[in-house]
Amino acid sequence: MNLTDNSEAILKEIDLKFQAINQKTDVQLEGLLWAKPITYWDYIQTDALLNLQIQRTTLPDEMVFIMYHQVNELIFKMILWEIDQIAEKENIQVDFFSERLSRITRYFDMLTNSFSIMENGMEVDQYMKFRNTLTPASGFQSAQYRMIEFASTNVINLTDRRYKANFDENTDLETSFEHLYWQAAGKDYHTGEKSYLLQEFENKYKVQFLRQMSTFKTKNIWQKFSQLPETDQQNPELISAMRHYDKTVNITWVMQHLNTARKYILESGKGNGEATGGSDWQKYMHPKYQRRIFFPKLWTEEELSNWGNETEV
Repeated sequence: MNLTDNSEAILKEIDLKFQAINQKTDVQLEGLLWAKPITYWDYIQTDALLNLQIQRTTLPDEMVFIMYHQVNELIFKMILWEIDQIAEKENIQVDFFSERLSRITRYFDMLTNSFSIMENGMEVDQYMKFRNTLTPASGFQSAQYRMIEFASTNVINLTDRRYKANFDENTDLETSFEHLYWQAAGKDYHTGEKSYLLQEFENKYKVQFLRQMSTFKTKNIWQKFSQLPETDQQNPELISAMRHYDKTVNITWVMQHLNTARKYILESGKGNGEATGGSDWQKYMHPKYQRRIFFPKLWTEEELSNWGNETEV
């Protein structure tokens, strides 16, 4: 057998790889003789992916709704993947930080621009019929979106603004969880009663959420920024990337989502104006009410006071 120098070098690297994990190289190489060549559909798992769309009605546009939201969840997974790279990177450098933030923001830009699929891609009559089969489920129950929030900023910045003055960074996670801004969409703070929407969400994900809150307490995006040397924290490119991410997630994307919901729920005149989960969805979603801001220290007092005000009410 004639091997090129490059082939021999590769075989040596392979041998070293398997020696490091106490495996026999010959056995591993022989296994390649019987392995099937990879195909696109096996690598991407196309068949599995395309069989995940299950309608609850016979209305064709429900399929648009299902697939669109599944695409959103895949993009959320991509975002979490990039955030993890920032969180786990030791001695993170500005270029790496800015580049990963730019990737994340592009994903959210993609989500924002894609709302035209929802806004113009379904018949209102069909939507108002099949949405009743979704009750009491709601996009509110996207666990990945909540995990993106926990991985982006300190929990205090996700606290309902009515209670924020009573909390600080040392507040225990359980108490903080009960006063997150989105709890207001499913909880009566006068009675303490939670809606079925919120109860089911917490039954499914609360343990995972508390773990995420704890894990990212010291390595969320804001914490990683704060741990940089002072000179790096003044880097204009990084600051711009942080601000762009904050505004894209908490104003631009949210408002596009809100305006799309208004078209179907309010402007069509065909429904009762209520969300499928029963929340006060306009106040829950509008940034000027929630004032959710990931990186408040990177904005001026004037910008903070006008957060979300420039958007349509």
